[in-house]
Amino acid sequence: MKTEDDIDEAKTWLGEDVDCSSCAHQDLLAAGKCHLRRACVNDRYARRIDRFFNWNPSLANSYVRHDHFEVRAIAAKHADVFVLPPLLNDPEETVRWNAARRLPKTKILPLRNDPHREVRIRIVSLLEDADLSPMMTDEDYYVRLVVARRIAPPLLSRMVDDPEAEVRRVVAQRLPSEWLLCMVNDRSPQVRLEVAQRLAPDLLSALVADPDWRVRYEVASRIAPTQVSQLIDDDDDFVREVARSRAKAGGELLREMPL
Repeated sequence: MKTEDDIDEAKTWLGEDVDCSSCAHQDLLAAGKCHLRRACVNDRYARRIDRFFNWNPSLANSYVRHDHFEVRAIAAKHADVFVLPPLLNDPEETVRWNAARRLPKTKILPLRNDPHREVRIRIVSLLEDADLSPMMTDEDYYVRLVVARRIAPPLLSRMVDDPEAEVRRVVAQRLPSEWLLCMVNDRSPQVRLEVAQRLAPDLLSALVADPDWRVRYEVASRIAPTQVSQLIDDDDDFVREVARSRAKAGGELLREMPL
């Protein structure tokens, strides 16, 4: 597979041949600071543009308003920070993100409502708890998922009723254990299983009648010895077996779930 450096052509983003003789950077060419088909701001290939700015970072400021979005996006990685704020309103999401990742958090808060989900997803990685709170109710489930993975556990109580099961599953994994009881009736068995795996043994009785055998199996494996008898007549063979084994052994924990 050819890389951009292996491609013989040198075309501009408009599809025209790159013409070094008409370029404004003749001095750079003579000094070896740019190179046709390798490091060129006029080339349509991103790697060649990126290499041009790696070689000439001081020129990035003059290219943040270039007509080609790829040039603006790559220039934003090298330009002085003070020229970046206007790029947060750029029509291209790649430009907005490259500017946002270098700006102070106070400047990028408006991007929490960016129209492009990828920008919002990436913004989560730059923000902390208080600034992430408004994104708990983002319209996109994956944005909410990355928020649930990042935000401080004590703040996750606001996400226990998220409409997406995968988000609630992450909440169940990270929510402070003393609050887990509020999720024992979750409509997803996968979420309830996460709850069962984290609840204190003396609280697992709240799940002994769970409709999913995997949840009851986890309960039977970990519930307090004085309560395991509640499952010795369970409808499921695996659950009965582990409950009876623990009852017979005096409540010894059994953690392996059968395949």
